[in-house]
Amino acid sequence: MAISSVVKNFRDGTLLFEDGTGTPLTLTVQYEEGNFSLSGLQEGLTEINTYLDRGVLGTVRKTNASFPTFSFNAYLTDISDGTDATLPDLVLKSGSFASAVSTLGANADVMTYKLTWTIEGTNFGDSADHTCVLNDCHIMIDMSEGDPDTFSVSGTVFGTITLT
Repeated sequence: MAISSVVKNFRDGTLLFEDGTGTPLTLTVQYEEGNFSLSGLQEGLTEINTYLDRGVLGTVRKTNASFPTFSFNAYLTDISDGTDATLPDLVLKSGSFASAVSTLGANADVMTYKLTWTIEGTNFGDSADHTCVLNDCHIMIDMSEGDPDTFSVSGTVFGTITLT
C-alpha cells in the first residue's frame, strides 16, 4: 500500500467518545475547532532515564510507564442535557452520561472513555480512513466566555493507543 499523497487538515477529522458499556454511550464532538493534539507518544510508552558515569553518559534505560496527553477546543452550544450528549456531561458523568461506565470497568475508581480520532482518507483515494484510538482516557474540561464561548478539553491516556 502506498502512502497517501493528500495532506490531511482540520476539515478531515472527527472525535468520538465512548464509555465502557456493552452498547456504548457515545458523543461525537460537534463545533470543534479542528485542533486536536496528542502529545507524548514514544516507543514502549515508557519514560527514558539517563545514567551518568562521572558526568559522561553511561547508559540510557526505560523506567516508569508514561501516559500521553491530548487536548482540543470546541465551541459551547449547550452545557447539560438529560437526553442529548454534551461535553460537560461526558466529563462530569452527569445528564445523559449519568449512567456511563468507565472503560476501566464498572467498579473503577476513575471514569475513563475510549476516544477515536478519525481522519477522512477514502474520499481522497486512500484505501481506508485513518484512526487513532486512545483507550482509557481520563478527561477534564475548561469553559470560557468570549466570542464565541468555548470548551477546552484535555485528557490523559492510561490505556493502549492504536494507529491505523
